[in-house]
Amino acid sequence: MEYRLLGRTGLSVSPLCLGTMMFGPWGNDDHDDSIRIIHRALDAGVNFVDTADVYSGGVSEEIVGKALKGRRDQIVLATKFFMPMDEAPNHAGGSRKWIVQEVENSLRRLGTDYIDLYQVHRPSAVMDVEETLGALTDLVRQGKVRYIGSSSYSGAQIVEAQWASRERHLERFVSEQPPYSILVRGIEEDVLPTTLRHGMGTLVYSPLSGGWLSGRWRKDAAGRPTSAARPSARFDMSSPANQRKLDVVEELALLAEKEGITLIELALAFAINHPGVTSAIIGPRTMEQLESQLPAAGITLSEAVLDRIDELVAPGVTLNPDDNSYGAAELTPQARRR
Repeated sequence: MEYRLLGRTGLSVSPLCLGTMMFGPWGNDDHDDSIRIIHRALDAGVNFVDTADVYSGGVSEEIVGKALKGRRDQIVLATKFFMPMDEAPNHAGGSRKWIVQEVENSLRRLGTDYIDLYQVHRPSAVMDVEETLGALTDLVRQGKVRYIGSSSYSGAQIVEAQWASRERHLERFVSEQPPYSILVRGIEEDVLPTTLRHGMGTLVYSPLSGGWLSGRWRKDAAGRPTSAARPSARFDMSSPANQRKLDVVEELALLAEKEGITLIELALAFAINHPGVTSAIIGPRTMEQLESQLPAAGITLSEAVLDRIDELVAPGVTLNPDDNSYGAAELTPQARRR
């Protein structure tokens, strides 16, 4: 496993980051099995683990904490805050009150006294980023957090946060975590150039595009997603954009077969081959899924393969705009002419 620096930090991380959203009631509720999966990833050379307080209501963090006992110092451990943890009005967001309270909860669940990378799960449309950065700066100075990062920020929001850090002498976000895959390439137009310009690491999530690039769903297959089981905008098969995605998946499957690799390997290798991407977050629920994803770390795609992918999905294009999960605040009705 070859390792990469996380932006301008001295942290070396693996090109595949183990995402743990599927460990707990949201996915695999067998704690022992989840721990075995985590240990297999670590044994394969993965040294980067990403979780969040909200995943299975904190259970994911608890499982990760159990799995890392005795191995904590070998791992770059990332978690996130922001999403509501319950119905209490101040148990969410990026306020100083919530950050100071919730970091203690995450530390307890993770069974550690420090977090390597503490990330804001989503930007706030209403509060000043300086409040969030100020609270996070205090956590870094207290030794509870080593580095801070953002997730699903637009290019403009990244620049605003970097400016505030420099202007107010606060800790800066060293990483951004956006969605990215062959089918969801919107960040190539703005976010990736911005993170590169500011020397940030980029940890992309959903490199298999929510299962679209796993080979699970194909044209005329019984296992195609339906709006009853998934959010309709992203998985409604009556949508022309989703029909286009199915067509592209067929072509990508043929391309992968021609190269002698799986569709999963093609999709993950595409993500980590981008010069602006530090790591791609994989989110296996089973050992079988993990084993199908690990080989991608050693695959380099040829220029011919990358050119063919560009023909199918042009750089900077997201086939279904509903797959983007950043910049939503800028498109609220209040921000539009109508």
